[in-house]
Amino acid sequence: MRILIGLLTLAAVAAGQPLPLSTPEKEQLSSERLERLHRRFEEVVKKGERAGAITLIARNGRIADWRAYGYRDLERQLPMEKDTICRIWSMTKVITSVAAMMLVEEGKLVLGDPVHKHIPELKSLRVLTGGTADNPVLADAVRPITVKNLLTHTSGFTYSWGDDPVPELYRRAKVFDAPSLKAFVGKLATLPLVAQPGEKYNYSVSTDVLGYLVEVASGMPFDKFVQTRILTPLKMNDTFFVPPNDKMSRIAKTYGFKDGKLSQTSLEELSAAATVPYGGMGLYSTIGDYARFGQMLLNGGELEGARLLSRKTVELMMANHLSNLAKPSIDEDGAYGFGLGGSVRLDIAKGNIPGSVGQFGWDGAASTYFRMDPKERTVSLLFQQYMPFDAPSLALFSTLFYQSIVD
Repeated sequence: MRILIGLLTLAAVAAGQPLPLSTPEKEQLSSERLERLHRRFEEVVKKGERAGAITLIARNGRIADWRAYGYRDLERQLPMEKDTICRIWSMTKVITSVAAMMLVEEGKLVLGDPVHKHIPELKSLRVLTGGTADNPVLADAVRPITVKNLLTHTSGFTYSWGDDPVPELYRRAKVFDAPSLKAFVGKLATLPLVAQPGEKYNYSVSTDVLGYLVEVASGMPFDKFVQTRILTPLKMNDTFFVPPNDKMSRIAKTYGFKDGKLSQTSLEELSAAATVPYGGMGLYSTIGDYARFGQMLLNGGELEGARLLSRKTVELMMANHLSNLAKPSIDEDGAYGFGLGGSVRLDIAKGNIPGSVGQFGWDGAASTYFRMDPKERTVSLLFQQYMPFDAPSLALFSTLFYQSIVD
């Protein structure tokens, strides 16, 4: 009986882990060197520079290092925990892109097809060529937006930040103040593009439009598609567009600096978007759930018998799809290209931080980070809830992770 109880306990513990647990040394990482990473995040919490963080490193399909630091709620002194739920913002984009590629595999979408084949509202679009928001100079789009343009942010769409005329028009139209994805796309259809489709990379609402395209092409509400075709098969049980009431206490607050100290960040401007499942920014998740998603990609589209994509489709996603553009990268140094849904490392030296050619992933607005590295067989994740986006801390996390590899 004692043996049976012990086995049941071990099974229960194993079931609570997102991936099998291991040790740094078994996965050829240095525990001593990983302490540099741990100390860094312990220090920023102690100094009041951050409320909290979670880090997770998996290698060879096993978790080698997983730590939580600080607090998910400073005011109530609630600790950040390994299963704390965080808003992942643009890390949603990779999941939405997988959803679209599943439909490509089923023949319901074709990368080169015009999007207006499925969404007629996007057929006759205009492009800003000059003028101001009050007096824009417009020209007809010379080609349609394709499915691939949405996946690679080469559609000509943009975001509502910045002082340029089109972002100003986005703000006036309150594009995210829409009751549904269909209504959101309807608003975009009335606004000009910032560039001709297919001519330049411009980070944008493209993936939010892609979510609606998944909805139309699948005949299923986008959030239901994500739930039934991705989250449930991968056993991502703590990932939601709208977290249920019984999990609200596990959600970390988002902080930023105000008057010299950490204060909860107001997200009122996006409150209207909270109930619409935007494919570019809408998901909440745990670091463990996202580790399972990342491991699925690293495995070539499969995890524990659940196959979402073929190995060749994942390979296609991780290629640089900007290579035919005048500027084939997303950064000024030329270190990173863009695949179908995430960045792709093109050059080691130009990136100025350790990594591998072919490294793939994306970040979130509240300073979250995801990368998978096929060469090193790793999935690395950092979850913070800090705004504005803190690129230096993400780069430092990457450095401190890679310097721990000792094989």
